[in-house]
Amino acid sequence: MDQPAEVSLETLARCNAACGFCPYPTLERIGTEMPDSTIDRLIEEMSDWRVPFNFTPFKVNEPLLDRRLFDILSKMNDRVPMAAIRVFTNGAPLTMRKAEELNSIDNLELWVSVHEPDPATYRSVLGIDQAHVVRNLDALHETDFRHPVHVLRVGNQGADEFRAWASSRWPAFRPVVVWQSSWLGHTNPDVQEVPDTPCSRWFELSIMANGIVSLCCMDGKGEYPIGDLNKQTMLEVYNSPAWRDRRERMISRKEVHPCSTCSY
Repeated sequence: MDQPAEVSLETLARCNAACGFCPYPTLERIGTEMPDSTIDRLIEEMSDWRVPFNFTPFKVNEPLLDRRLFDILSKMNDRVPMAAIRVFTNGAPLTMRKAEELNSIDNLELWVSVHEPDPATYRSVLGIDQAHVVRNLDALHETDFRHPVHVLRVGNQGADEFRAWASSRWPAFRPVVVWQSSWLGHTNPDVQEVPDTPCSRWFELSIMANGIVSLCCMDGKGEYPIGDLNKQTMLEVYNSPAWRDRRERMISRKEVHPCSTCSY
């Protein structure tokens, strides 16, 4: 209740893809880089936390494009050892050198968005070359990579075909399918009905590269900010009265906007 169960930190708002299920191409903050001093301050704040949590250096970006990523993850290992690190990537920048650096980080899971077996469909949806991503994963599969690797598809259509293809090609990796969400109206979701329940994302902090904390992971453009880490601490934002109230009362998302429009 007092501390986030997950922190998503977008250190550099840049991506090499233009996925049809993601609002990245519409962002105004493209190219924004979070200052080193801000990142260090946030890591120092998290070092005082006492409950294990997930740390994801990702929001609406490709984290492997940030040259500082491995220094950031090393600092997290040193200063915040209870943080479980989850790195999400589209796989195109996943060179063997970067894979080796990821392998040196402790307490890490790697999630690679592979999405689609058919190269033409893949390019039309993600805007990048599938063959390059598949080669990178083939090479990773042949190494002694010590961390769990999940290969990911966004969208239920074609899920069985994807699982069969991914399991056959990379048997050491785990195929995962997640439904396509709406990003609060920016894409068409697989599931239309809004659950009459609370939301697990009320227990996270979703931080953009400009230091603004957006409502949640689905608020990709930051249209519904809940705080500003240029002026506040992480726990001040997380425990702001209105945000904490919905966690304490576990109200239905249908009672609060824009959660009332989200089927996540």
